[in-house]
Amino acid sequence: MFKKKLISVIIILFVLSTFSCRRPAVNREAQIAELLANKPEVTILVTDSGLGGLSVAAELEARLAKSGLFRQARIVFYNALFDKIGYNGLDSEAEKIRIFNQVLKAMDKKYKPDLLLIACNTLSVLYDQTPFSKRASFPVVGIVETGTELMLKQFEKTPEASVIIFGTKTTIESEAYKKALMAQGIPAERIVSQACHKLAGAIERGVDSEETIGYIKQFVGEAISKLEDKNRPIFSSLNCTHYGYALKHFAQALAENGYPGVTIIDPNKNMIDFLFQPQYLNRYPKTELTVEVVSKLEITEQMKASLGPLLATVSPATAAAFQNYTYDPGLFKVSFKKPKKQ
Repeated sequence: MFKKKLISVIIILFVLSTFSCRRPAVNREAQIAELLANKPEVTILVTDSGLGGLSVAAELEARLAKSGLFRQARIVFYNALFDKIGYNGLDSEAEKIRIFNQVLKAMDKKYKPDLLLIACNTLSVLYDQTPFSKRASFPVVGIVETGTELMLKQFEKTPEASVIIFGTKTTIESEAYKKALMAQGIPAERIVSQACHKLAGAIERGVDSEETIGYIKQFVGEAISKLEDKNRPIFSSLNCTHYGYALKHFAQALAENGYPGVTIIDPNKNMIDFLFQPQYLNRYPKTELTVEVVSKLEITEQMKASLGPLLATVSPATAAAFQNYTYDPGLFKVSFKKPKKQ
C-alpha cells in the first residue's frame, strides 16, 4: 500500500509545498544545518493565531534546556492574532494571507529571528501563499508537515484504519492533509475531515468548561457520522494546536461514540524533533534560556487560568512567561474588512 520511504518523502514534500511552509527543501534544510552547526546564540520565534502554540514553545524550552544545542537561546512566543474574530472569521483566503503577511513582516523587523516555528495549522496552510515566504532569510517550519508524517506512520501501523482529522475551518477547507494522505495512496473514503469552528476560542476560555466539552462532543459526533465503514478501526489527529490541551475530552467523546482507546495524534509534541539531531547535541555544557510571550491582544486572567497549569507541567519557565506576558497593542498594525455575519 505504501511506496518506498524515499519516494514517500518526495511526494509529501511536493504536495505540502503548496500548503505547509515548505520553501525549496535544499534551501531550508541547508539553513537548518547551518543554524545547528554554527550558531551559538539564537532567537527562535514560535507563532500562532492564538495561544495553542504555547504548548510547542513549552516543549521547545523543556527540551532545549537539556540539549546543549546552543550556548544561549531566546524563545519568543508571538501571538499573531489581530482581532477577536481571528483568521478563521475572515471572509476570504486572500484577506487571511494579506493580514498574515503583514504580521510576518512585523515580527521579522522587530525580532530578526534565526528560526520561525509556525505552531498553527491555520497559518501554516497560508504561509507559502504570502509574499514574505518568497524572501524569508531564515528557515520557517510549519506544523502541517509534522501532522502529515505522524498520520502516515500511524497508517503504517494500522493500514486498515480510517482517520478523523479535527481542525479549524481554514485548515479543513484547504484540504492540505487530505491531499497529502491521498498522494500516499490513502483512499479518500478513509479520510474524514471535521472542521471545529470556534473550538479554539472555547479552549482558551476554559479547557474543562461545558462550552468546550459541548463543542467536542458535537464535532466528534458529526465526524463519526461521516465514516463510510463504521466497522473499520479508526485513529484521530488533532490538527489545531489548541486541541491538544483538550485531548482527554476528545478521547472521552470518541469512547462515548463507541470508539474507546482510540489513538489520538497530537503533533505539538513532535514539531521540534528536527532540531534535536544527535550530531549536534551537547555542543555546549549548558544552554542558557529565556522565554517571552508577546501579544497584541489582551490575554485575560480566564485564559491564564485555563492554560497556565497545563503549560507548567511541561515548562514552568514558559508558564511563568505566559503569566507575565507583554501586552503590546502596537506589536503589529493591520487593517481588515469586517466579516459578514457567521
